[in-house]
Amino acid sequence: MGVKILSPKAAIAPTGTWSVGARGGDFVFVAGMRGIDPATNELVVGEEARIGQAFTNMKTIAASEGASLSDCVRLVVYVTDMAALRPLVNKVQAELWAGGPYPPRTILQVSGLNQDDIVEVEGTFYVKPAP
Repeated sequence: MGVKILSPKAAIAPTGTWSVGARGGDFVFVAGMRGIDPATNELVVGEEARIGQAFTNMKTIAASEGASLSDCVRLVVYVTDMAALRPLVNKVQAELWAGGPYPPRTILQVSGLNQDDIVEVEGTFYVKPAP
């Protein structure tokens, strides 16, 4: 089947030499998504809103191949301030996953992100094979 590079119209525009996602077999791999409004390609205002937008951007890429948040098999979240942002990531994730079950997640504090952003979220999704 090979690798299919993803670039759905509703996605953010890559800012460099990368793709927003790829499908390999029954899995979709979503690149690190940040809190960028795909309509403007600008960061949204507010920490919680930006975190929510990052998850929404990830969800958009997965949905382009038929996956939903419940199909997420792995999350990695990068934040620039663990103490301040981890509780907001937990809150947004609890809302989006409607209280669980939650996929395995790693959250890491990093010294910086592109455009001085505060969060980046990447995920791997299982896509059910077509009948």
